[in-house]
Amino acid sequence: MSRFVPCPGKRRPPDLTRRPSTETLRGLPRQLEETMSDATALPGGVPRLGDRSLFPTLQPRVYWNHASISPASQPVIDHVLACVTDSARRGAGSFPTWLEHRRHLRGQIGQLLGVAPADLAFVQSTTSGLVALAQSLPWQSGDRIVVFAGEFPGNVTPWQQAAARFGLGLVMLPVPSADISEAAFLQRLEDECKRGVRLIAVSAVQFQTGLRMPVAAMAAIAHRLGAEICVDAVQALGAVALYPLELDIDYLACGSHKWLMGPEGSGFVYVSPKRITALRTNMAGWLSHQEGIGFLSQGPGHLRYDRPIRHRADMLEAGNLSSLSLAGLQASVHLILTLGVPAIAAHIQRCLTALEDPLVERGFTSVRSRREEQRSGLLCVRPPQGVDVVALHAALAAQGVSCSIPDGYLRFSPHWPSQVAQVDAILDAIDTALHGLSRHA
Repeated sequence: MSRFVPCPGKRRPPDLTRRPSTETLRGLPRQLEETMSDATALPGGVPRLGDRSLFPTLQPRVYWNHASISPASQPVIDHVLACVTDSARRGAGSFPTWLEHRRHLRGQIGQLLGVAPADLAFVQSTTSGLVALAQSLPWQSGDRIVVFAGEFPGNVTPWQQAAARFGLGLVMLPVPSADISEAAFLQRLEDECKRGVRLIAVSAVQFQTGLRMPVAAMAAIAHRLGAEICVDAVQALGAVALYPLELDIDYLACGSHKWLMGPEGSGFVYVSPKRITALRTNMAGWLSHQEGIGFLSQGPGHLRYDRPIRHRADMLEAGNLSSLSLAGLQASVHLILTLGVPAIAAHIQRCLTALEDPLVERGFTSVRSRREEQRSGLLCVRPPQGVDVVALHAALAAQGVSCSIPDGYLRFSPHWPSQVAQVDAILDAIDTALHGLSRHA
């Protein structure tokens, strides 16, 4: 299980096992009371590597597509249903209970990242988190941002928009590849930073190729030359250990629906304590104020518009968030913490290694790195020459094998419920598909 590493000058978070008050629990539906002895209790279900029994309604016989959207496990479904059922029964009276769950989730994510919960803000998605950061950094006209060719658009468009709004320069560099070594990549990045760079924006894992980027080395270059680094963690967190304090990351954004296996509609931002006071309040809303909700429950005279904006990461929580999505994320992160990311990562690599060589033998070209430290939860391959990847993908889906085809790669992304034994079913489906496609060529 990931451990909590307190930030310098930050106190440890409050006890996450504290039982909520009787008033908070009053009125909960019976099934929720039975599964929640305190605010940290979650619906039952023990996760086991290679066991998909917590996904009883999942239709594809092989689901190696978690880099796209993870299916909801039964504990996620149960916790979302508990939340909406409680809302249906008590309306506004249920809010304190699920606010307490949200506080617990903040602690869970802090544990997953090894950061203080106070340095986290909930957002709707990775993209919304990156937009909030891009619009809140203290830019000066002429500042330059480095982005990378091949990145998912969600980690390029927010920086393009910031460049247009604030008069910034945008530099696009290539990522390491068969033609560009990691050393050459880092040297080019350093040369660019020496010309003046304000921010490096990079995905921890490249969505097309599965390449795990050298974030620590990039952060070291950035900080030595006066820049900062912002990491899109959505293709990493949950399948790859990622600790912002150890890597010296300034900003991080992550959504819930991929490797964290939560519902769509929730995510979070991490802001280093060293950077928070410099952020501008361009994305602040009514919930960003200090003591901003007291006027709703403390009687007359508390409605004010001059309360200071909090200088914490959660100033980016401008308005109401989806309690349902956050409830689902709480359940899914609990499962991941139960198993531990190192164990999950090792299991995923066993699955991918078992599949990679047989695919290469069939004429596929793998772009998975030979270096373990560059590997992620993705195996991305090019089909044999003359094979239409769109038709191949459709043929696999028709046989109950779920994968994806980002920008022409055939991408397999197993997770903890996946089984190494499913490789045989994948290969059988591929052989059948290739045979069928060759007959129609």
